[in-house]
Amino acid sequence: MIEKRCIKEDTNKAVFRQFCEAHRYPVSADFEPALHCFYAADADINVVHPFNQLAGPKAYQENFLLPLQAAFSNLSRAEYIAFGGDYEGGEWLTCTGYYKGCFNKPWIGIKPSGEMAFLRFGEFHRMENGQAVESYIFLDIPELMIAGGQWPIEDAPGKTRGYTGYLPGPDSQDGLVWQDSDPDHTQSSYQLVTDMLLELATKDQAWRPYWHEDMLWYGPAAFGSFAGLEQFASFQVPFENTFSEWVGGAVAGSQTRHFTRFADGAYVCSGGWPSLNAVQAKTFLGQPSEGKRLVMRVCDWWRREGDLLVENWVFVDIPHVLLQMGYDLFSEMSEDKQ
Repeated sequence: MIEKRCIKEDTNKAVFRQFCEAHRYPVSADFEPALHCFYAADADINVVHPFNQLAGPKAYQENFLLPLQAAFSNLSRAEYIAFGGDYEGGEWLTCTGYYKGCFNKPWIGIKPSGEMAFLRFGEFHRMENGQAVESYIFLDIPELMIAGGQWPIEDAPGKTRGYTGYLPGPDSQDGLVWQDSDPDHTQSSYQLVTDMLLELATKDQAWRPYWHEDMLWYGPAAFGSFAGLEQFASFQVPFENTFSEWVGGAVAGSQTRHFTRFADGAYVCSGGWPSLNAVQAKTFLGQPSEGKRLVMRVCDWWRREGDLLVENWVFVDIPHVLLQMGYDLFSEMSEDKQ
Protein backbone atom coordinates (compact mmCIF):
# COMPACT_ATOMS: atom_id res chain seq x y z
CA MET A 1 0.00 0.00 0.00
CA ILE A 2 1.52 3.32 -1.08
CA GLU A 3 1.31 6.06 1.51
CA LYS A 4 0.43 9.10 -0.57
CA ARG A 5 1.39 11.87 1.92
CA CYS A 6 -0.26 14.37 -0.44
CA ILE A 7 0.02 18.07 0.32
CA LYS A 8 -3.12 19.85 -0.83
CA GLU A 9 -2.44 22.83 -3.10
CA ASP A 10 -4.87 25.52 -4.17
CA THR A 11 -4.12 25.68 -7.90
CA ASN A 12 -3.27 23.27 -10.69
CA LYS A 13 0.05 25.04 -11.24
CA ALA A 14 0.99 24.58 -7.60
CA VAL A 15 0.10 20.89 -7.80
CA PHE A 16 2.13 20.54 -10.98
CA ARG A 17 5.13 22.39 -9.59
CA GLN A 18 5.13 20.07 -6.58
CA PHE A 19 5.02 17.05 -8.89
CA CYS A 20 7.80 18.37 -11.14
CA GLU A 21 10.03 19.02 -8.15
CA ALA A 22 9.47 15.44 -6.91
CA HIS A 23 10.12 14.21 -10.46
CA ARG A 24 13.59 15.80 -10.46
CA TYR A 25 14.98 12.50 -9.19
CA PRO A 26 12.51 9.75 -10.17
CA VAL A 27 14.45 7.13 -8.20
CA SER A 28 14.10 8.96 -4.88
CA ALA A 29 11.89 7.66 -2.08
CA ASP A 30 9.66 10.72 -2.38
CA PHE A 31 8.79 10.19 -6.01
CA GLU A 32 6.45 7.18 -5.92
CA PRO A 33 4.03 8.79 -3.43
CA ALA A 34 4.13 12.00 -5.50
CA LEU A 35 3.30 10.04 -8.66
CA HIS A 36 0.21 8.54 -7.06
CA CYS A 37 -0.80 11.91 -5.62
CA PHE A 38 -0.59 13.65 -8.96
CA TYR A 39 -2.46 11.05 -11.02
CA ALA A 40 -5.99 9.86 -10.37
CA ALA A 41 -6.04 6.09 -9.83
CA ASP A 42 -7.92 5.53 -13.10
CA ALA A 43 -6.05 8.15 -15.16
CA ASP A 44 -5.84 7.50 -18.90
CA ILE A 45 -2.09 7.86 -19.62
CA ASN A 46 -0.95 7.78 -23.24
CA VAL A 47 2.75 7.46 -24.08
CA VAL A 48 4.33 7.32 -27.54
CA HIS A 49 4.83 3.98 -29.31
CA PRO A 50 5.81 1.33 -28.21
CA PHE A 51 4.12 2.15 -24.87
CA ASN A 52 0.81 3.62 -26.11
CA GLN A 53 -2.17 3.51 -23.72
CA LEU A 54 -1.44 2.81 -20.06
CA ALA A 55 -4.21 2.55 -17.47
CA GLY A 56 -3.34 4.48 -14.34
CA PRO A 57 -0.13 5.51 -12.58
CA LYS A 58 0.76 1.94 -11.55
CA ALA A 59 0.87 0.80 -15.19
CA TYR A 60 2.77 3.96 -16.14
CA GLN A 61 5.34 3.30 -13.45
CA GLU A 62 5.76 -0.39 -14.22
CA ASN A 63 5.81 -0.14 -18.01
CA PHE A 64 7.69 3.12 -18.52
CA LEU A 65 9.37 4.61 -15.45
CA LEU A 66 10.87 1.53 -13.81
CA PRO A 67 12.48 0.22 -17.03
CA LEU A 68 13.84 3.72 -17.70
CA GLN A 69 15.24 3.89 -14.17
CA ALA A 70 16.84 0.47 -14.63
CA ALA A 71 18.51 1.54 -17.88
CA PHE A 72 19.74 5.00 -16.78
CA SER A 73 21.76 5.18 -13.60
CA ASN A 74 21.66 8.49 -11.71
CA LEU A 75 18.47 9.33 -13.59
CA SER A 76 17.16 12.87 -13.23
CA ARG A 77 14.86 15.14 -15.17
CA ALA A 78 14.25 18.85 -15.56
CA GLU A 79 11.62 20.93 -17.33
CA TYR A 80 12.52 24.14 -19.13
CA ILE A 81 8.95 24.99 -20.12
CA ALA A 82 5.90 24.51 -17.88
CA PHE A 83 2.56 26.33 -17.83
CA GLY A 84 -1.19 25.86 -17.68
CA GLY A 85 -4.45 26.92 -19.29
CA ASP A 86 -7.96 25.98 -20.38
CA TYR A 87 -9.25 24.34 -23.54
CA GLU A 88 -12.85 23.50 -24.40
CA GLY A 89 -13.88 23.57 -20.75
CA GLY A 90 -10.96 21.44 -19.54
CA GLU A 91 -8.11 22.49 -17.29
CA TRP A 92 -4.67 21.60 -18.67
CA LEU A 93 -1.00 21.61 -17.67
CA THR A 94 2.03 21.08 -19.88
CA CYS A 95 5.81 20.83 -19.69
CA THR A 96 8.81 19.80 -21.75
CA GLY A 97 12.47 19.13 -20.99
CA TYR A 98 14.88 16.23 -20.63
CA TYR A 99 15.54 13.06 -18.71
CA LYS A 100 19.25 12.43 -18.36
CA GLY A 101 21.56 9.89 -16.79
CA CYS A 102 24.24 7.34 -17.57
CA PHE A 103 22.80 4.96 -20.19
CA ASN A 104 24.16 1.67 -18.79
CA LYS A 105 21.59 -0.99 -19.73
CA PRO A 106 19.41 -1.67 -22.81
CA TRP A 107 16.09 0.15 -23.02
CA ILE A 108 13.28 -0.86 -25.43
CA GLY A 109 15.88 -2.50 -27.67
CA ILE A 110 18.29 0.46 -27.75
CA LYS A 111 21.85 -0.49 -26.84
CA PRO A 112 23.43 1.42 -23.95
CA SER A 113 26.26 3.84 -24.59
CA GLY A 114 27.78 3.59 -21.13
CA GLU A 115 27.87 7.39 -21.14
CA MET A 116 25.64 10.31 -20.24
CA ALA A 117 22.58 10.39 -22.47
CA PHE A 118 19.47 12.53 -22.87
CA LEU A 119 15.83 11.66 -23.54
CA ARG A 120 13.61 14.61 -24.49
CA PHE A 121 10.06 14.52 -23.14
CA GLY A 122 6.89 16.57 -23.42
CA GLU A 123 3.73 16.16 -21.35
CA PHE A 124 0.11 17.32 -21.31
CA HIS A 125 -2.23 16.66 -18.39
CA ARG A 126 -5.96 17.33 -18.08
CA MET A 127 -6.85 18.06 -14.49
CA GLU A 128 -9.95 17.42 -12.41
CA ASN A 129 -10.15 18.16 -8.69
CA GLY A 130 -6.39 18.67 -8.46
CA GLN A 131 -5.38 15.40 -10.16
CA ALA A 132 -4.42 14.39 -13.68
CA VAL A 133 -7.15 12.27 -15.25
CA GLU A 134 -5.93 12.25 -18.87
CA SER A 135 -2.30 12.54 -20.01
CA TYR A 136 -0.31 12.50 -23.25
CA ILE A 137 3.43 11.95 -22.98
CA PHE A 138 5.78 12.42 -25.91
CA LEU A 139 9.36 11.12 -26.09
CA ASP A 140 11.89 11.75 -28.84
CA ILE A 141 13.14 8.16 -28.94
CA PRO A 142 14.87 8.64 -32.33
CA GLU A 143 17.01 11.40 -30.78
CA LEU A 144 18.41 8.90 -28.29
CA MET A 145 19.01 6.37 -31.09
CA ILE A 146 20.72 8.90 -33.36
CA ALA A 147 23.00 10.05 -30.54
CA GLY A 148 24.04 6.42 -30.02
CA GLY A 149 24.58 5.71 -33.72
CA GLN A 150 21.62 3.31 -33.85
CA TRP A 151 19.13 5.04 -36.15
CA PRO A 152 18.49 2.46 -38.91
CA ILE A 153 16.82 4.69 -41.52
CA GLU A 154 18.90 6.43 -44.18
CA ASP A 155 17.97 9.89 -45.37
CA ALA A 156 16.51 10.07 -48.86
CA PRO A 157 19.08 10.87 -51.59
CA GLY A 158 19.75 14.58 -51.79
CA LYS A 159 18.08 15.30 -48.47
CA THR A 160 19.90 16.17 -45.27
CA ARG A 161 18.45 16.02 -41.81
CA GLY A 162 18.73 19.21 -39.78
CA TYR A 163 20.80 19.50 -36.61
CA THR A 164 20.33 16.62 -34.18
CA GLY A 165 21.41 16.74 -30.56
CA TYR A 166 20.48 18.33 -27.28
CA LEU A 167 17.85 21.05 -27.74
CA PRO A 168 17.92 24.08 -25.42
CA GLY A 169 15.09 25.75 -23.60
CA PRO A 170 13.82 29.28 -24.28
CA ASP A 171 16.37 31.97 -25.08
CA SER A 172 14.45 34.21 -22.69
CA GLN A 173 14.93 31.72 -19.83
CA ASP A 174 11.40 32.33 -18.58
CA GLY A 175 9.68 29.12 -19.66
CA LEU A 176 8.60 28.02 -16.17
CA VAL A 177 5.39 30.06 -15.88
CA TRP A 178 4.35 29.26 -12.32
CA GLN A 179 2.88 32.74 -11.80
CA ASP A 180 -0.39 34.10 -13.23
CA SER A 181 -0.13 35.69 -16.68
CA ASP A 182 -1.86 38.74 -18.11
CA PRO A 183 -5.08 37.40 -19.69
CA ASP A 184 -4.98 39.79 -22.67
CA HIS A 185 -1.41 38.79 -23.49
CA THR A 186 -2.39 35.14 -23.13
CA GLN A 187 -5.36 35.49 -25.47
CA SER A 188 -3.36 37.31 -28.14
CA SER A 189 -0.66 34.61 -28.00
CA TYR A 190 -3.29 31.93 -28.45
CA GLN A 191 -4.81 33.76 -31.41
CA LEU A 192 -1.41 34.33 -33.04
CA VAL A 193 -0.65 30.59 -33.06
CA THR A 194 -4.16 29.54 -34.03
CA ASP A 195 -4.12 31.90 -37.02
CA MET A 196 -0.66 30.65 -38.06
CA LEU A 197 -1.71 27.01 -37.92
CA LEU A 198 -4.54 27.66 -40.35
CA GLU A 199 -1.98 28.89 -42.91
CA LEU A 200 0.17 25.73 -42.94
CA ALA A 201 0.28 23.72 -46.17
CA THR A 202 -0.73 26.73 -48.27
CA LYS A 203 0.72 27.22 -51.77
CA ASP A 204 1.90 30.76 -51.02
CA GLN A 205 3.51 29.81 -47.66
CA ALA A 206 1.06 32.09 -45.90
CA TRP A 207 2.49 31.03 -42.51
CA ARG A 208 5.68 33.07 -43.09
CA PRO A 209 4.47 36.47 -41.78
CA TYR A 210 3.84 34.99 -38.33
CA TRP A 211 7.53 34.14 -37.77
CA HIS A 212 10.62 36.17 -36.91
CA GLU A 213 13.34 35.89 -39.57
CA ASP A 214 15.73 34.54 -36.90
CA MET A 215 13.24 31.99 -35.58
CA LEU A 216 14.42 28.69 -34.09
CA TRP A 217 12.59 25.45 -34.89
CA TYR A 218 13.47 22.58 -32.56
CA GLY A 219 12.13 19.56 -34.41
CA PRO A 220 11.94 15.83 -33.75
CA ALA A 221 15.36 14.29 -34.31
CA ALA A 222 14.21 12.28 -37.34
CA PHE A 223 13.57 15.65 -39.04
CA GLY A 224 16.23 17.76 -37.33
CA SER A 225 16.24 21.36 -36.12
CA PHE A 226 16.66 24.58 -38.09
CA ALA A 227 17.73 28.17 -37.45
CA GLY A 228 16.24 31.06 -39.39
CA LEU A 229 13.11 31.38 -41.47
CA GLU A 230 14.75 30.42 -44.76
CA GLN A 231 16.40 27.29 -43.39
CA PHE A 232 13.15 26.25 -41.74
CA ALA A 233 11.29 26.80 -45.03
CA SER A 234 13.82 24.54 -46.78
CA PHE A 235 12.48 21.77 -44.54
CA GLN A 236 8.84 22.74 -44.13
CA VAL A 237 7.92 23.19 -47.79
CA PRO A 238 9.31 19.80 -48.98
CA PHE A 239 7.76 18.19 -45.89
CA GLU A 240 4.33 19.56 -46.76
CA ASN A 241 4.81 18.50 -50.41
CA THR A 242 5.49 14.93 -49.31
CA PHE A 243 1.76 14.61 -48.57
CA SER A 244 -1.56 15.33 -50.21
CA GLU A 245 -4.91 16.03 -48.51
CA TRP A 246 -3.12 17.54 -45.55
CA VAL A 247 -5.54 18.18 -42.66
CA GLY A 248 -4.26 19.59 -39.39
CA GLY A 249 -5.76 19.58 -35.91
CA ALA A 250 -6.61 23.29 -35.98
CA VAL A 251 -9.03 22.83 -38.89
CA ALA A 252 -12.71 22.55 -37.96
CA GLY A 253 -14.25 19.24 -38.98
CA SER A 254 -10.90 17.46 -39.28
CA GLN A 255 -10.83 13.68 -38.84
CA THR A 256 -7.99 14.36 -36.42
CA ARG A 257 -7.94 17.11 -33.83
CA HIS A 258 -6.03 18.81 -31.06
CA PHE A 259 -6.84 17.33 -27.68
CA THR A 260 -5.67 20.67 -26.32
CA ARG A 261 -4.39 24.07 -27.42
CA PHE A 262 -3.87 26.86 -24.91
CA ALA A 263 -1.63 29.79 -24.00
CA ASP A 264 -0.08 31.26 -20.88
CA GLY A 265 1.51 34.67 -21.37
CA ALA A 266 4.05 34.48 -24.21
CA TYR A 267 3.82 30.67 -24.47
CA VAL A 268 1.39 28.52 -26.43
CA CYS A 269 1.08 24.76 -26.84
CA SER A 270 -0.99 22.24 -28.73
CA GLY A 271 -1.17 18.47 -29.04
CA GLY A 272 -3.10 15.85 -30.94
CA TRP A 273 -3.28 12.07 -30.58
CA PRO A 274 -3.30 12.23 -33.58
CA SER A 275 -3.59 15.81 -34.83
CA LEU A 276 -2.47 15.50 -38.44
CA ASN A 277 -3.72 13.23 -41.21
CA ALA A 278 -2.40 13.23 -44.77
CA VAL A 279 -1.89 10.91 -47.72
CA GLN A 280 1.74 10.01 -48.32
CA ALA A 281 2.63 11.03 -51.89
CA LYS A 282 6.44 10.72 -51.80
CA THR A 283 9.14 8.80 -49.95
CA PHE A 284 9.03 9.66 -46.26
CA LEU A 285 11.39 8.49 -43.51
CA GLY A 286 13.01 6.21 -46.06
CA GLN A 287 9.74 4.46 -46.87
CA PRO A 288 8.33 4.60 -50.42
CA SER A 289 4.84 5.95 -50.94
CA GLU A 290 1.99 3.46 -51.17
CA GLY A 291 -0.65 6.18 -51.15
CA LYS A 292 -1.59 5.44 -47.54
CA ARG A 293 -3.30 7.93 -45.30
CA LEU A 294 -1.08 8.46 -42.28
CA VAL A 295 -1.99 10.02 -38.96
CA MET A 296 0.57 11.71 -36.76
CA ARG A 297 0.69 12.25 -33.04
CA VAL A 298 2.17 15.75 -32.83
CA CYS A 299 2.71 18.40 -30.18
CA ASP A 300 4.24 21.88 -30.11
CA TRP A 301 5.27 24.65 -27.77
CA TRP A 302 5.76 28.17 -29.13
CA ARG A 303 7.27 31.33 -27.68
CA ARG A 304 6.43 34.76 -29.04
CA GLU A 305 8.25 38.08 -28.89
CA GLY A 306 6.15 41.08 -29.79
CA ASP A 307 3.86 40.09 -32.66
CA LEU A 308 6.02 37.26 -34.00
CA LEU A 309 6.83 33.67 -33.10
CA VAL A 310 10.52 33.15 -32.30
CA GLU A 311 10.89 29.59 -30.96
CA ASN A 312 9.03 26.32 -31.54
CA TRP A 313 9.64 22.95 -29.88
CA VAL A 314 8.07 20.00 -31.72
CA PHE A 315 7.53 16.28 -31.19
CA VAL A 316 6.19 13.72 -33.65
CA ASP A 317 5.68 10.10 -32.62
CA ILE A 318 7.96 8.84 -35.40
CA PRO A 319 7.89 5.12 -34.42
CA HIS A 320 4.08 5.24 -34.65
CA VAL A 321 4.25 6.84 -38.12
CA LEU A 322 6.75 4.22 -39.30
CA LEU A 323 4.51 1.43 -38.03
CA GLN A 324 1.69 2.68 -40.25
CA MET A 325 4.05 2.43 -43.23
CA GLY A 326 4.86 -1.18 -42.39
CA TYR A 327 8.19 -0.52 -40.64
CA ASP A 328 8.26 -1.77 -37.04
CA LEU A 329 11.25 0.08 -35.62
CA PHE A 330 11.47 -2.01 -32.47
CA SER A 331 11.06 -5.31 -34.29
CA GLU A 332 13.87 -4.25 -36.64
CA MET A 333 16.13 -3.55 -33.67
CA SER A 334 15.31 -6.97 -32.17
CA GLU A 335 16.22 -8.65 -35.45
CA ASP A 336 19.52 -6.75 -35.55
CA LYS A 337 20.45 -8.34 -32.24
CA GLN A 338 20.04 -11.87 -33.53
